[in-house]
Amino acid sequence: MSQKKWDSNDIPDQKDRVVIVTGSSSGIGYQAAKVLTEKNATMIIAVRNQQKGNDAADKIKADNPNADVKVMELDLASLKSVHSFATKFKDSYSRLDLLINNAGVMMPPYSKTADGFELQFGTNHLGHFALTGLLIDLIIGTPESRIVNVSSSGHHYGDLNFDDLNWENRPYKKMKSYGDSKLANIYFTYELQRRLDVNGSNTMVTASHPGWTATELQRHVGVLDFLNHIFAQDITMGALPTLYAAVGPDVKGGDYYGPSGWKEMKGYPKKVESNELSHDKEIAQKLWEVSEELTGIKYP
Repeated sequence: MSQKKWDSNDIPDQKDRVVIVTGSSSGIGYQAAKVLTEKNATMIIAVRNQQKGNDAADKIKADNPNADVKVMELDLASLKSVHSFATKFKDSYSRLDLLINNAGVMMPPYSKTADGFELQFGTNHLGHFALTGLLIDLIIGTPESRIVNVSSSGHHYGDLNFDDLNWENRPYKKMKSYGDSKLANIYFTYELQRRLDVNGSNTMVTASHPGWTATELQRHVGVLDFLNHIFAQDITMGALPTLYAAVGPDVKGGDYYGPSGWKEMKGYPKKVESNELSHDKEIAQKLWEVSEELTGIKYP
């Protein structure tokens, strides 16, 4: 079905489903949250900046006054914040049908998270690894639940250096570091799905990438910002691979979705292939062990 021009009109009713979208105050995260809320999902906008989150929720409610949307603070660059978010969420909700790990930073100048991790790897991978681990019991306990990890075609530039994950001993290359973090998203997707399968869980883990979509992410990359108006698709299209991975009818665990057009830059969603390196099970297992060690979060 994903070969057809699938769009948000094809999404079935999401009533009674509880959904978290990280980084959903702008860009494709906002669009995904808006669409799923229109389909009657109970939506948690999980964002670092509460004010931006409230603005996003207000925009959603302006179009859809009955929207069931709540803003909760989540800074993925702080494990303390991740723990706090997970605790508050579990105090309020007894199920989690869909977790969309969408938030990310793209090619900022070198800096570190509150816990001393390089910002891109720490936010894009470790923050989401920790968040998912703290919510996994709730997710597994919810029938037909899904986890979607938003990666990027930038994963092709990745090649994890386990001796220097925080870029302390080599010159910082922000593009390479971004690629590493997005490759880590895919390793995490495949490895978590393998572990769920072994445990007989019916939870599915999928990945997606938005192609070239005009978002705030490119603000650190002048040339991308400039080329946006020539090449980029808008967020309504850019969010479709994520939405398909989240609710598409023929999706299987471990599937990866992106745009169907030239070089996967734009177009309607279809199943795509991540690169060869991303399928290395030994690296995926090593990353898993290192991630548990660094975050202090062990999956049950």
